[in-house]
Amino acid sequence: MSTLIDLSHTVEHGMVTYKGLPAPLICDFLSREDSRRNYAQGVEFHIGKIEMVANTGTYVDSPFHRYANGKDLSELPLESLADLDAIVIRHAGRAIARAAFGDLDLRGKAVLVHTGWDRHWGTEDYFSGNPFLTAGAAQHLADSGAALAGIDSLNIDDTGDLSRPAHSILLGAGIPIAEHLCNLAALPDRGFRFFAVPVKVKRFGTFPVRAFAAA
Repeated sequence: MSTLIDLSHTVEHGMVTYKGLPAPLICDFLSREDSRRNYAQGVEFHIGKIEMVANTGTYVDSPFHRYANGKDLSELPLESLADLDAIVIRHAGRAIARAAFGDLDLRGKAVLVHTGWDRHWGTEDYFSGNPFLTAGAAQHLADSGAALAGIDSLNIDDTGDLSRPAHSILLGAGIPIAEHLCNLAALPDRGFRFFAVPVKVKRFGTFPVRAFAAA
């Protein structure tokens, strides 16, 4: 039997995923108390309401996030998001260059970069100085036929580089990106399956996921 390992942050009312983006508003649409008038005695239901931007918590970017003619969430095949053979790249330091991937076979794999940056989640330190992929590293993933790229950091790009080369290269190659992953330290380097499936929303480029691994 496989062990399922959760790789997602919990979405909570008021949390900040990325500076400048609003925090999610989570509240009742129909409270349990108010619902009681609609049902038999002793029966109650809760209907919640959430208002949030797409880039909240752990999420996946589709090509439409970067390119107007790219595939949106509803057009991504499940094979690009679920039951992917996966590999973890361990990296200490900020800029993650081509050399970090060595001569590993990345074709068809979810390539998850473990930096340990998720230890800063929920603190001010999370929002600056994040590890990122260089343009050369992103191009190597694209050239190698990676199925998905993921990172446990604020952004797969250097947020100071407004050209966003990693997003541009990976999404231009049709490779989904998973950002704000966590708990990658619990994974083996290889020999596991990765899942990160968002809601199937038309004309949306990004949405939160419950990312997990089966190891």
